[in-house]
Amino acid sequence: MRIAIAREGQNVSAHFGHCEGFEVFTINEGAVKDREFIANPGHRPGFLPDYLAGRHIDIVASGSMGATAQSLFKEKGINVIVGVEGGLEEAIQDYINGRLKTSNHVCSEHAYEGHCNG
Repeated sequence: MRIAIAREGQNVSAHFGHCEGFEVFTINEGAVKDREFIANPGHRPGFLPDYLAGRHIDIVASGSMGATAQSLFKEKGINVIVGVEGGLEEAIQDYINGRLKTSNHVCSEHAYEGHCNG
């Protein structure tokens, strides 16, 4: 299982498409087995779902994400978790312990100015 968490510093990014990159955790038998950082190659409509699918990501997590991106991920069989806040370490431990749940928050894709109006 590979989960990509949108990252800003050591925290979960508030907006998926505008994050600095993705902290990718490989989870096996309830523990982190590997971890890597993938820099965000740039925000272009429809690009990131293909980009992350090509890196064998099973789940993406972020503070928020637009409806189109959420739909594209689901079409690729990638689960989406939105409404995630706080540090990366806390988020991945919450996932491992079954406490990381989606809020189903949809961000207005044209409203980004450092926050979401979704």
